[in-house]
Amino acid sequence: MKIRGIKELTNEELNYELQVGGKFVIYQYCISIGIMTFKRGSDIYFVKKDESTFVKGLGYTLLTLVAGWWGIPWGPIYTIGALYRNCSGGKDITAEVVNSFRGEQQQYQPAID
Repeated sequence: MKIRGIKELTNEELNYELQVGGKFVIYQYCISIGIMTFKRGSDIYFVKKDESTFVKGLGYTLLTLVAGWWGIPWGPIYTIGALYRNCSGGKDITAEVVNSFRGEQQQYQPAID
């Protein structure tokens, strides 16, 4: 999965942002086509402490508002759930992403003979 918002940050800057309240977030969106409804997650977004999680997820919220309602019965159910999650700031997955980074670093350390 792609992580958006960390490309321009160094490791030190990223660690600092995490220490002061930055987080990794996923937003939900819902699309209904006829009787089929799809609920999906966005890419991972890094949100700095001084940035709004609501604004970062606004595109997914608007997509859900327009395209999510139309499938019966799951369209309205998934739409309400996605809207609630996005308006609450998305799903915080910071711990999982940080643990993944740590696992990758340990995996690639050279063995010392």
